[in-house]
Amino acid sequence: MWLQDAGGLSSGNSRLLEIFVGIVAFAMAIQAAAIVVAAIGALKIGKRSLEIVEEVRLKSLPIIDTAHSVMHDLHPKVRVIADNLVETTHVVRAKAQEFDSTITDVNERARAQAARVDDMVSSVLDTASAAGSAAQKAVKVPVREFSGLVAGLKAGIDVLVGRDKRSGNHHNRQVKDYEDGSIGY
Repeated sequence: MWLQDAGGLSSGNSRLLEIFVGIVAFAMAIQAAAIVVAAIGALKIGKRSLEIVEEVRLKSLPIIDTAHSVMHDLHPKVRVIADNLVETTHVVRAKAQEFDSTITDVNERARAQAARVDDMVSSVLDTASAAGSAAQKAVKVPVREFSGLVAGLKAGIDVLVGRDKRSGNHHNRQVKDYEDGSIGY
């Protein structure tokens, strides 16, 4: 077999080699058949996949066309809505600024009126206080003078009647206390 060398294969080994080569050839034939069967199956699957894809394409094209036409029809309406929203935002902002300026103006007027009322109340209170002080002074001075006159008369009568000097000192202390404001009549 391979040049039949002395150290070569024996006839028993060559027979085993032929069986081995036969088994390999048989396995390759089975593998080729399996590949052919797989190729045929792949062709069938590929053909079915193309049919499914074509069916999906045919069913989805009307939906895509409808969605495209709806988007085409809605585009101007959406633009109008967006423009109206922008305009409404500007109007609301202007009204908010107008409202803010009105509130600020009312607040300033209320503060000015409060200041005027405060000035008027302060003026009335100051006038009332001055009038009260004047009335108190107008009453106090004649009462003091009258009290002094009565005390003088009493002292004169005491001197004429001849009363004790101690009781006169007690009366002078009462007149002095009244003039200091410690006691009143």
